[in-house]
Amino acid sequence: MAKSLYETLEVSENASEAEIKKAYRKLARQYHPDVNKDKGAEDKFKEINSAYEILSDKEKKAQYDQFGDQMFGGQNFHDFTRSHGGAGGADLDEILRQMFSGGSFGGGFGGFGGGNPFGSGFGGGYQEPNLDLETSVTIPFSVSILGGSHSVSVQNDRFDIKIPAGVKSGEKMRVKGKGHSQGGRKGDLFLKINVAPNPEYVRDGDDLIKTFDVPLKAALFGDKVSIQTLEKEIKLKVPQNTKNGQSFRVKEMGAMNRKTNTRGNLYLKANIVLPNVDNLDADLVKEMKEKLP
Repeated sequence: MAKSLYETLEVSENASEAEIKKAYRKLARQYHPDVNKDKGAEDKFKEINSAYEILSDKEKKAQYDQFGDQMFGGQNFHDFTRSHGGAGGADLDEILRQMFSGGSFGGGFGGFGGGNPFGSGFGGGYQEPNLDLETSVTIPFSVSILGGSHSVSVQNDRFDIKIPAGVKSGEKMRVKGKGHSQGGRKGDLFLKINVAPNPEYVRDGDDLIKTFDVPLKAALFGDKVSIQTLEKEIKLKVPQNTKNGQSFRVKEMGAMNRKTNTRGNLYLKANIVLPNVDNLDADLVKEMKEKLP
């Protein structure tokens, strides 16, 4: 399998990374337009740069080592660069970038069928690679309701994102410039939001439901009960004769509705806590037995 990129840099196909680099530097000095005024030196210089860009990149080099000059439609690299506007020309740069990012130009070369990602006809025109990245992230329940900063790690890069108040599971967020990078371009990161469950709360649309404990004495005779919510501690006035499961509404302490910019309500559901009869005064127990309906 012909591999003319190595011929362009005048090294063997088994050359090490250091040998490829050394050969490139030597040839780049030799054909640099500021040094070499011969006709064709500039094209040769660009051709050398293009070859080195491929062979110095481990992923690109692995692709080329697998397919060889068949990636260039069977042409050697010198002829390929001449037939596409000259080495390093804008069109060639785009073509090479697309070839080594898995793009397709239609057509195919013998032996690899229609699924070949490189093509050989280049008749379909250049299509920029999709640099956007999609992944999912799980955020705490409290952050989904109140909003806030959340740390995300993507492609070995850790950064903070701003979560808007009221976000729901399944929603997507776009983070600009955090996708794949190529040729000075950066794609965006699309995050699918998953909200971690919270054992104390149930979300119903924009409303929240929380069960809170009420001592029997407070339920019978009324009292103020302290309740810790997601954002602060509140004092709820419980009236006498409160029933188990009775609900109390606290306005605008639910989730934010970003369309209307209003908050839902918090519904507090009473759970009456009965005392342990064994711990009660014996006379009180006797009296209760006699007088309670």
